[in-house]
Amino acid sequence: MQVFALKFLRHLSRERRLSEHTCLAYETDLGQFQAFLNDRDKTLEGIDRNDVRSFLGYLQAQEFGRRSIARKLASLRTFFGFLCNTGDLQRNPTLQVRPPKQEKTLPVHLDVNEAGRTMEAPSPDSVLGVRDRAILELFYSTGIRLRELAGLTLGALDLDGGLVRVVGKGGKERIVPVGKPAQNALKVYLARRAELFGEKASSDDGQYVFLSRSGKVLSPSGIQRRVERHIETATGRKLSPHTLRHTFATHMLDAGADLNAVKELLGHASLSTTQIYTHVSVERLKKAYRQAHPRA
Repeated sequence: MQVFALKFLRHLSRERRLSEHTCLAYETDLGQFQAFLNDRDKTLEGIDRNDVRSFLGYLQAQEFGRRSIARKLASLRTFFGFLCNTGDLQRNPTLQVRPPKQEKTLPVHLDVNEAGRTMEAPSPDSVLGVRDRAILELFYSTGIRLRELAGLTLGALDLDGGLVRVVGKGGKERIVPVGKPAQNALKVYLARRAELFGEKASSDDGQYVFLSRSGKVLSPSGIQRRVERHIETATGRKLSPHTLRHTFATHMLDAGADLNAVKELLGHASLSTTQIYTHVSVERLKKAYRQAHPRA
């Protein structure tokens, strides 16, 4: 199986041009399936739906969540589908296996006041503070993903036009508007950005918008730590940067934005992915109704 897995991962990276992060996730999922099969005398051709179901049961016993198990099944389905397309396999044993039923959870988001306090959490006096303010404002203003923000280059910014060019999943580009507060925060940061250049900085690092204190490109994990710290300072809750993406979408829809427009801004491939935010807005309306109506 290992040879076929390497062939599949090369296909994902070179032909489908998926991100390194996504390819690593596929590699991890396939590695777990391979480890599960090591004690079973099975060839690829001999794997059937019962083996796949047993693997899902194993994952459940290892206390993986339903969402994680469903994602791993999707990885296997894509892998076996690839082998069928290349003629290395005659049938896909995962097609007859249903993913676990997902629990309905609404995305966590900040209210308007919490979002405002979060934007103001970084210090306005230090270069790291103005950098973090620019990061927070850009997250909230555009709803872009963590890795999209980390990968932004100077050439992707058009602050005079109020736009940013984002490279999303699968290398797909989209143009996203940037609000005035985010534009201003970025201008303040860019005016001081040269203070972060250090001896360890390379010319490649210098093309990226957000830099570390040593002048190197700021990694996604570095951005995540800073954002989590500022959100906790402002709200008392430990939340990820993705919360600001949820907040962007929820506030847009609460204010009457078109669902299709929000879908394009978020870079979602399917409208069904965006529709979860309409449920958040409906829940807020129901809560207000229950609190205010005498016969609720």
